Amino acid sequence: MLLTRLLPAAILSFAIFSVTSPNLVQAGEIDFNRDIRPIFASKCFACHGPDEGHREADLRLDEREAAIDYGAITPGSPDDSLLWERIITDDHDLQMPPAHTNDALTPEQKKLFEQWIKEGAKYAKHWAFVLPEKAPLPQVSDPQWARSGLDQFILARLDEKGLKPSPEADRYALIRRVSLDLTGLPPTPEETEAFVNDQDPQAYEKLVDRLLASPRYGERWARDWLDLVRYSDTNGYEKDRERSIWPYRDWVIRALNDDMPYDQFTIEQIAGDMLPDAGSSQRVATGFHRNTMLNEEGGIDPLEFRFYAMVDRVATTGTIWMGMTIGCAQCHTHKYDPITHTDFYSFMALLNNADEPDLLLKSPQMIQRRDKVLAEIDKLTAELPQHFPPADGEGNEAERRQANLQASKATWLAQATGEALDWKTLTASKLESNLPKLETLADGSIYSSGDITKRDVFTLTFPIDASQLPVTAIRLEVLPDERLPAGGPGRSYYEGRKGDFFLSELSAKFGDQPVKLADASHSYGKISIGSGSADAANVLDGDGSTGWATAEHEGQASQLVVNLPEPINAVGDLTIELLFERHFAASLGKFRISAASSEQKATAKQMPAEVEQLLAKPAEQRTAAQQEQLDRYYLSVAPELAEARKPIDELRKRLPKFPTSMVMAERPADNPRETHRHHRGEYLSPKENVDPRIPEFLRKEADQTPTNRLELAQWLVSRENPLAARVAVNRTWQSFFGKGLVESSGDFGTQAEPPTHPELLDYLSIQLMENGWSMKSLHREIALSATYRQDSRLSDALREADPQNRLLARGPRFRMDAEMVRDTMLKASGKLSDKMYGRGVFPPQPGSVTALSYGGFPWNASQGEDRFRRSIYTFSKRTAPFAAFAVFDAPSGEVCTAKRDRSNTPLQALTLLNDEMFIELAQAAATAARKEAATEQAIAENLFQRLVTRPPEPSELKAILQYRAAQLERLQSGELDIAAISDNSDGSADEAAWVMTARALMNLDEAITKY
Repeated sequence: MLLTRLLPAAILSFAIFSVTSPNLVQAGEIDFNRDIRPIFASKCFACHGPDEGHREADLRLDEREAAIDYGAITPGSPDDSLLWERIITDDHDLQMPPAHTNDALTPEQKKLFEQWIKEGAKYAKHWAFVLPEKAPLPQVSDPQWARSGLDQFILARLDEKGLKPSPEADRYALIRRVSLDLTGLPPTPEETEAFVNDQDPQAYEKLVDRLLASPRYGERWARDWLDLVRYSDTNGYEKDRERSIWPYRDWVIRALNDDMPYDQFTIEQIAGDMLPDAGSSQRVATGFHRNTMLNEEGGIDPLEFRFYAMVDRVATTGTIWMGMTIGCAQCHTHKYDPITHTDFYSFMALLNNADEPDLLLKSPQMIQRRDKVLAEIDKLTAELPQHFPPADGEGNEAERRQANLQASKATWLAQATGEALDWKTLTASKLESNLPKLETLADGSIYSSGDITKRDVFTLTFPIDASQLPVTAIRLEVLPDERLPAGGPGRSYYEGRKGDFFLSELSAKFGDQPVKLADASHSYGKISIGSGSADAANVLDGDGSTGWATAEHEGQASQLVVNLPEPINAVGDLTIELLFERHFAASLGKFRISAASSEQKATAKQMPAEVEQLLAKPAEQRTAAQQEQLDRYYLSVAPELAEARKPIDELRKRLPKFPTSMVMAERPADNPRETHRHHRGEYLSPKENVDPRIPEFLRKEADQTPTNRLELAQWLVSRENPLAARVAVNRTWQSFFGKGLVESSGDFGTQAEPPTHPELLDYLSIQLMENGWSMKSLHREIALSATYRQDSRLSDALREADPQNRLLARGPRFRMDAEMVRDTMLKASGKLSDKMYGRGVFPPQPGSVTALSYGGFPWNASQGEDRFRRSIYTFSKRTAPFAAFAVFDAPSGEVCTAKRDRSNTPLQALTLLNDEMFIELAQAAATAARKEAATEQAIAENLFQRLVTRPPEPSELKAILQYRAAQLERLQSGELDIAAISDNSDGSADEAAWVMTARALMNLDEAITKY
């Protein structure tokens, strides 16, 4: 084993190794899928495939009947086949593929076509579109080597190629490999030695079961899933503001730890809200498709970017459960696969009938915390009368205090009663809008749902009867509601403006005649965070750019009142129009319209509307409960108690807020959303309506197709879908072995390279379904296999025969993913926190990483154990990804990633050596090693095993100690600054030398490699 991070340049120059080559003439009968389809897909289908928009000469070669009808193929007779004539012609104008493409067929490929036509030009359905079947286990040369059916398929392939499997890896390699694969963390030296010295024949099997039961398992495998779902803690695009969707990430971890069956795991994420008696867990799961990016730029059309989000959802669903590039059909029929342009939008229609609210998560723990604070508020509120100043005069203080309170309250009550108006709620007979759905609730308020735009218009018709005359004033109450963003009252979903609205204009008509409105007032008004007030008079000025809003008052009620200089004195219909026009969508979510009859001018009150309603009622008609309500309200506004209320106000500020998570909610049946086919995929080119359905080639019968999200989810993981199990198994294989059995894990279409072991892929897929879709069972089978346990060293013979290890004649060996690199260093340093779940945390990184992003997002490094939490909990900002992860090829969360790149760059070495985060971990690792070992040799061995798992060889130990001595000399001479290296201001040169040694060992190729 080398101590340097070297990767021979020659290895990088190897072309992708193909185990089977369609370019070689096969012995025996031609197989269409193996021999002909790959050539058609790569050289012919672009011009003669499914896409009618780009088809040349109206010739289809993807369908046998079409090719025969055209005359391109005459089964049994190449000489009578136009296809063969064009293949062998020397005329460059007629040659196919055309000479200008520089993509001519090889002699071997031409012979394949000739033989194929002679044999009858038989077509076959693409292998991935045929339901998987369990092949009989093959006969193998060494049945004793195989531990399972999996191994028999691998060994049979090796037998075909004349290869032998590698010996089993040593126990150090085994425990490191399986620990990293199942938990994403290396074993401790103590765990390693216990396993190495365990004589139990079942020791490895018990190790695997222990790792599968670890809570670390869900954290490791959730990372793979979050790549697919494009998870991030921010919205993306220009502003890229923070979002709250971490409960979805936590749901994934819990589901994986619980071994939730993959079919249920699928259904809850796509349509958990539609399940009977869906709870908060199922609803949180639907955050899967809320992970799409959200554009908050000023001036954008929210419906346009909702369309782009739907395009992303279709493509992502296709990649994850079908291994298909469905997204290619957004603009035209797929060039290679049987997915039409209409199929794309019909598939979109299955997902398109959902609204996108935020879900309040009222956990018992949070309710308990809030109840504790609320109980303290109630206690202090009940004590407020004791703080009222006593009146002057005789008697004890308590009596004088009570007398003063009653006198002050009576004065307030008399004044407030005189100013209170008897507002009557108007009930609408007709509710109209440009797009949102408006409905009247039981309390007379109006609720808005559905889609909103940057210019919403609500037209509300209220019948006025004799009991409401004359109408002298109109009041608009804007009301909170848990269903609205940030509790409302507005429907703005933009971060920083959630729950806000912007009312540009308010106008009215009685019958056909305009109603003059004047003297507008509001109880509270603010146009945006940090801005000045929004005067109620703006809604009457005829200028759509001005208006009324209640920013920073989300979750609270406010009111706006206008007066009628010419009262309405007759029965009839009063029509009120509300215009919401802004550079972002911000109409009202819940509101109520009331009318008053009064000779005095009406003004908006600071008090709640229900309090004013009680004040307008004669005192003798108030119940005891209503009078008590007035008494409590007075205590909340009495100026004499302002100081006494400060502790209460502070408690209200500290009242824990329920977290939220972005979810999906199916629309009610009476308000479905239409889906159109969009010409060339353009938002502004909607064409005919389309019905929800899956692509025709995947349907057994034309009338048997899902019609909504739930049915789609159920179909995706049904036995009728030939793809879902295969794709899931292939991704799992990719995680364990570095490459899938199908290398293009996100594309199982006709352009994909065929599986290296097709029978094995189907065998594992059926096993997965028969085992109740248990992913842990699949992982266990792979981890226990002889194939997985092989030594990973690459011999000269295997380098020649199978450099990419596609035949699996050796164990997996490749660099860890970015998060696993950091987690390994955290574990090795002894700093790793076991704390699970919750909001994203901020490990150390240079502030400049996020400083240039929109708004100069501050990256304030977490303190305490949050600083050392697992990488899956690291805050993810799309436009400024965590730098150390980006260096190691982690995705940004902007698109579905089925397979990460795996590069090897000098920047990775520089990061491990010099990044503040890794230096801090090197300091901790050195300190921990020095505490556990007494001699220099023991410290060196301890450090090495922490990072590499195995003990160092004598030559390696010698090199480590020599390096450490050289660094010590440099430190003692003053060449290196001790304080800059040690984490103690008074650190010694000896301590700093061990930190330098730990940094070097962290930078070993072996330290960041699964071997």
